[in-house]
Amino acid sequence: MILDALQSNDPDWIRAETFNLDALRRKSQRVDEFAEFDIAKEARHETAGWTSLEIELAAPFPTSIRLDRLLAGELQMSRSRLQALHDRGLCRTQPDRADIMRRRIMNGTLVTIDLATEAERWKALATDAFP
Repeated sequence: MILDALQSNDPDWIRAETFNLDALRRKSQRVDEFAEFDIAKEARHETAGWTSLEIELAAPFPTSIRLDRLLAGELQMSRSRLQALHDRGLCRTQPDRADIMRRRIMNGTLVTIDLATEAERWKALATDAFP
């Protein structure tokens, strides 16, 4: 498979290997990572009177940003408040891990936040990046 990808100059394989931070860390003493990343928001479905926000993370390449840092920045709240919501079951994740907030984001992670008390504030934050 690797040989085929190399021989065919497969752009998807090359892109994946270029950003394979785990493999690079095994072969290097130090890996410098860029702190910048792009956030794109897309509303896929909206229900009148909604009280929860569901976020599906699409991170095609490994990154070192933690889930709590990403969500806190985008939702304009402190990481401690976000962790408190998670501890109270108002912020749930799939996969469901006790330490997921302190881990690097993974492609396909699903975050559901109960917004019953602040739906209008959150609605603006969820859609503010649309052109």
